[in-house]
Amino acid sequence: MAAVTGSPSGRSFRLGRGTSAQWVDGATGTLSKIREGPEEHRAQGVRSVRRTHPVVDCLRATRPRDGFERKIMTIAIGDSLPDVELRTMVHKSPQPVRSRDVLGKGKVVLFAVPGAFTPTCSDHHLPGFVLRADDLRAKNVDTIACISVNDPFVMGAWGRDQKVGDDVLMLADGNGEFTRAMGLETDMSGAGLGSRSQRYAAVIQDGVVTALFVEPERGLKVSSAEAVLATL
Repeated sequence: MAAVTGSPSGRSFRLGRGTSAQWVDGATGTLSKIREGPEEHRAQGVRSVRRTHPVVDCLRATRPRDGFERKIMTIAIGDSLPDVELRTMVHKSPQPVRSRDVLGKGKVVLFAVPGAFTPTCSDHHLPGFVLRADDLRAKNVDTIACISVNDPFVMGAWGRDQKVGDDVLMLADGNGEFTRAMGLETDMSGAGLGSRSQRYAAVIQDGVVTALFVEPERGLKVSSAEAVLATL
């Protein structure tokens, strides 16, 4: 089992060993990537402990309270986005696009949902970004994008139903390649949905992840439009 290191505040926990580490905020599920050596370690007063934490358990492919298995993510703050083929609807026809072409220029807010037309996604997550689109643009966000492991026809229909217009780019990760490359897939076969994306949001600058907010369990808290807006 990988060591979990606690911060002096007791709110953050480090995953991994060596000079590169992942920090998990125990309150929000937010991850960041830092580099540190023994001297910095001692200066910060942190200590290594062999214990588990609810957020860490969730990210270590255990089954949290909602019953869905989550994988350890491979993407981290400072990493470049994976370059894979996605699809989006253009004039009622699905068109292939590369993830780095549509998400790798300027400041981008990307949010991922487990499934189109599902309750939390349709009632809160996507509508929140449509409602806050002008506020996000006022923070110099160039693109707001929604991605899900759904086919492009479903994503197109969902966008029309939610009246996203040009405010949100609807991206279909039909084969789950982008989601797997991010290390953010979740097994929802218990609900008959198969492999889907975890619910998260990311802020991306010129193709590099600068902030990442992954929901530690079922519900919408850290990846909502309001939560992302508050960090910009």
